[in-house]
Amino acid sequence: MNSQAQPTSATQAKERNYAHLANSLTRLSRAMGQTADLFEQLQVDLDAMRTLAGIHAAQLMTVAAELNPDQDDATQDR
Repeated sequence: MNSQAQPTSATQAKERNYAHLANSLTRLSRAMGQTADLFEQLQVDLDAMRTLAGIHAAQLMTVAAELNPDQDDATQDR
C-alpha cells in the first residue's frame, strides 16, 4: 500500500519528461510565432525591393536614353 501512496521513480521520471516536453513545446510555439512575424516583415521588404527595382530600372532607361539619343534615332530610321 505504501508504494501507491508515494510516487515511484518511474512516475517521477515520467512527470519530469512531461514537464520538459511542455517547456519545449512552449519554446517551439514562441519561436514559430517569431518566425511568422519575420516572414511577414520579409514579405513587406520584398515588395519594397520590387518597387525600388522598378524605379531604378526606369531611371536607368531614362539616363540611357538621354546619354545615347542617336542610337534611338538610328533604331527608328530602320
